[in-house]
Amino acid sequence: MTESIRSISVVIPVLNEEGSLPTLLEELKAVAGRLSHLSFEWLFIDDGSTDNSPELIRSFAKADQRVKGIIFRRNYGQTAAMSCGIQAATGDIIIPMDADLQNDPADIPMFIEKINEGYSCVSGWRKQRQDGFVLRLLPSWSANWIISVMTGVKLHDYGCSMKAYRRSIIQDVELYGEMHRFIPAYAAWSGAKVTEIVVNHRARKFGVSKYGISRVFKVILDLIVVKFLTNYFNKPIHFFGAVGLASLAIGSVALLGALTYKILGVAFVSTPLPTVGAMFVIVGVQFILFGLLSEVLMRTYYGSRNTRPYSIREAVNIVI
Repeated sequence: MTESIRSISVVIPVLNEEGSLPTLLEELKAVAGRLSHLSFEWLFIDDGSTDNSPELIRSFAKADQRVKGIIFRRNYGQTAAMSCGIQAATGDIIIPMDADLQNDPADIPMFIEKINEGYSCVSGWRKQRQDGFVLRLLPSWSANWIISVMTGVKLHDYGCSMKAYRRSIIQDVELYGEMHRFIPAYAAWSGAKVTEIVVNHRARKFGVSKYGISRVFKVILDLIVVKFLTNYFNKPIHFFGAVGLASLAIGSVALLGALTYKILGVAFVSTPLPTVGAMFVIVGVQFILFGLLSEVLMRTYYGSRNTRPYSIREAVNIVI
């Protein structure tokens, strides 16, 4: 038997979206009007905007107590803004979404309906995306395939910001880097029931996209961290030992190759391949390990000091 839903929190990271915000708020209010049996709050998290977005958020909050505004001192990234909003949310259901009007607030009732069916996490699937092929669609398809294979949680569209979560499964998830896209995988690993629904995706009318093909590489690096923290955090020797053995095997092959050259009468110094190959392997392994160790140290730092990876300048209609 699922818990009854009484309140909804919509979390909206904002970065230079002054053109979209008034229309977005009107659409959110229209949805709330159709779902009058539920209470709503809309949390706008300004992630260091340089346009008029902070002033708009302040004016929204002054006119409507359901609007909550949090203004960062500078840009910390979408994940930090989303994490802040999730921690501040009070609703039974938390629905993150983008501020650029490409996500459609009219889809919110579908998410609530799926949650009522017993799911704890509902992910949006932008089946008919209104984006460019090379810079948006191709990187997105690549990233979704990689994430689905490595996490074992098959979703068509991890990159869709519009999702719905029961508050109980998301508020204890610590988000860093670009980790917000992996929340459905975290939820599934913890035993939550996960599904996806097709959502409306609209063409951007205002501002410029903050995404590009470089996002694929960031996703891959964050996915390495996710797999490490999930599978090896309590048994790191299994990971570091495997890497060490692989490195040792490569070194052994290189030494055997060099020895073979020597037997054939070719001097070690005659070819740079053994040295160059060994150097790149060692440097590559060191950098990956340094990156993973840094991620662990960062989480230890934030956890021990009870601090967050962002700084809030101002909070409106909400106590942080």
